[in-house]
Amino acid sequence: MERRSFVKAIGLSAAGLAWRQTGLAVPKDFNYRKFFSDSNRKPNIIFILADDLGYSDLGCYGQKKIRTPFIDKIASEGIQFTNCYSGSPVCAPSRSCLMTGQHTGNTRIRHNKSFVTKERVSLEPADITVAEVLKKAGYTTGLIGKWGLGDPGTEGIPNKKGFDYFFGYLNQNHAHYYYPEYLWRNEEKIFCPENKNKKRVTYSHDLFVNEAFGFIDKNKNNPFFLYLALTIPHAELLVPEDSLDEYKGKFPEDRPFRGESGGYAAQDYPRAAYAAMITRMDRDVGRLMNKLVELGIDDDTIVFFTSDNGPSDEAGSDPEFFGSTGSLRGGKTNLYEGGIRIPMLVRYRRKVKPGISNHTWAFWDFLPTIAELVNTAPPKNINGISILPLFFGKEQKQHDYLYWEIKTNKKEFNQAVRIGNWKAVRSNPDNPLELYDLTIDQSEKNDLSSSHAGIVKRVEKIMIEAHTESKDWPMYSKD
Repeated sequence: MERRSFVKAIGLSAAGLAWRQTGLAVPKDFNYRKFFSDSNRKPNIIFILADDLGYSDLGCYGQKKIRTPFIDKIASEGIQFTNCYSGSPVCAPSRSCLMTGQHTGNTRIRHNKSFVTKERVSLEPADITVAEVLKKAGYTTGLIGKWGLGDPGTEGIPNKKGFDYFFGYLNQNHAHYYYPEYLWRNEEKIFCPENKNKKRVTYSHDLFVNEAFGFIDKNKNNPFFLYLALTIPHAELLVPEDSLDEYKGKFPEDRPFRGESGGYAAQDYPRAAYAAMITRMDRDVGRLMNKLVELGIDDDTIVFFTSDNGPSDEAGSDPEFFGSTGSLRGGKTNLYEGGIRIPMLVRYRRKVKPGISNHTWAFWDFLPTIAELVNTAPPKNINGISILPLFFGKEQKQHDYLYWEIKTNKKEFNQAVRIGNWKAVRSNPDNPLELYDLTIDQSEKNDLSSSHAGIVKRVEKIMIEAHTESKDWPMYSKD
């Protein structure tokens, strides 16, 4: 697959894209295992996670209406993956999969709230995170942005799950607001400034970017892991005017969002706000990349950029207008491709050769990949496979299958399986299974289950063996 099939006219110019563009070739005899076994050469790791960013919301994935030149540049200098998947179609379980290396059939958190208690569920001491693995390997660890895996006073707060430093939102409901009353710094509430009219004036995303710069500055001389979990472009659709002005009035029928959905709000130009939020995030990703160059640690830092799930249509968001999923079916909350296939970029100058990869992998592969990267053992009870060999053009082990599940109401327990290029989806264990051949049907329109009984039988077996029962999200309701 060639990059030009994604990018034809995204308008990248030399001006404004400041970080270095030379020296990207990887030596043919590069021995990555030997390189990463040297404890004196452990790389810095930055994982940037957008919130509800669709598969095709970036220029490098075909977006035409929203400018993302800096993120597109990361794509051109790293590996752009076309078959990477989030942990779940909603935020908390997706992040749980990312942190624990387990898919939603095993990870503790499988939706934003317990289906039984209606409360948020927190990680527990037995749930080993990426940050805990890296701390034991000598890393300083920081989380800036949205956590979603532990409320105040629980064992699941970031500082008890391997993070030396935390600044941001603890739960996803609080993270719906870009001008919050307060944020958390470690275990302390930090109240956001107000103007003389008692109006909050600080855009939380801007605070996160500044905190990220401070964390990198402070830890530039030693290996660090920065998990930068941004909340853009999750609704509410709000952005400072200096970003909104670029898009305001440019999109037809861009009308104010009226009413509320879960307490969300939107500006008078929700389409413009959505585009402006993404471009503002892109600008700040570019600033971060330039920061690495300024500090002389660009070559020593591996950068990941991705999204937690597919795009939302809440509170004025309009994924259909922007083509946020491209040709993929569905979006946030469901297990069709548009809900779980996400953009994934990996850039490591002079180590990882740039290109496009159609290798199939998922969030639960991040933990074992990072463990191998820093030459340490991952936890034993994980579902992930290290894809570090793939980064360096070496022979890569494949998954037998990828598995997802999510309970949405009393009658629906959704499951999905991908085996090679086959994708199966089922809305309930008692309902028929849908089967799609993604090589010719990425839109999941042509159900082939009736003509491939052997594959259906194999998938049904996987859906049983991959699921472990959860007291908070039982497969069958008791009432």
